[in-house]
Amino acid sequence: MGSARPNFIGSAAGALGINMAIRITEILNSNLSTNPLKEPGEQSTVMNTADGPRVLKVEGTIHLKDAELLEQICSDLSHQTGRPVIIELSEISFLDSPSATVLCRMKRQKGIEIKGLNLFNKKVIELSDSSESEKIPNACFPDLV
Repeated sequence: MGSARPNFIGSAAGALGINMAIRITEILNSNLSTNPLKEPGEQSTVMNTADGPRVLKVEGTIHLKDAELLEQICSDLSHQTGRPVIIELSEISFLDSPSATVLCRMKRQKGIEIKGLNLFNKKVIELSDSSESEKIPNACFPDLV
């Protein structure tokens, strides 16, 4: 497993004395930006970190203000670098409905991908999306039918 060197994004908020429920860390040399093996014996190719997606790992509890901050960070990062952004959410302990709506909106944006959600958090996002728009149920995660 390659070593991932963290780059703390949310440190400015901490320096300002803002109590945040989440920690957002940029992961360099992440295995999320590797292409999976397609056939036995085929070598894996790792994207050049200068060209590959930016990977942000989010930990803790996500409330509406946190989700809006994450959305702004991802949008700015994607526009400034011209590279896609992967949001890794496997360490999320709580997700409320308003923040789930924001995450679903982010997932629909070009250049932003969400990974690492457990089934419960996927379901929270799915339910918040379908309650907001009855016409398109499961638009955010169609594989949860």
